[in-house]
Amino acid sequence: MMIGKFTIVEITFNLYKTNWFNQNQGGIHFETFIEVPQIKQKLFPVCMHAEEDCPSQAEFIRRFMALEQEHIASWKGYKTVGNNYGICQRMLPLNFKNLEQRIFEEFNGLLTLEPSVEKILCNLKSVNR
Repeated sequence: MMIGKFTIVEITFNLYKTNWFNQNQGGIHFETFIEVPQIKQKLFPVCMHAEEDCPSQAEFIRRFMALEQEHIASWKGYKTVGNNYGICQRMLPLNFKNLEQRIFEEFNGLLTLEPSVEKILCNLKSVNR
């Protein structure tokens, strides 16, 4: 998609801690991205993933959903996924006037999940020793 003289291919933002196994973009992270389909739909996702680099990925997701599914479901617009690598997602309108603020607010909300991520990673680490 062309905007002025620029071709937009993809904008991706991942937020994670160094111990979340996301060094290669395949661990646990909060994410948003805007690509051509999102620009056309004027909607973009804000989500949490636990991808293939997450240790004991399926077990991590199972435990995380057991701890946080009801909490996440109480948030406006969020849907829990809990399969493959997706944990939760919300679609937001692509409004350029307050885009940075909206992303900041959504990631701050997702950061409340950090203690559960840390707890489960710690428990899985002690089990796998």
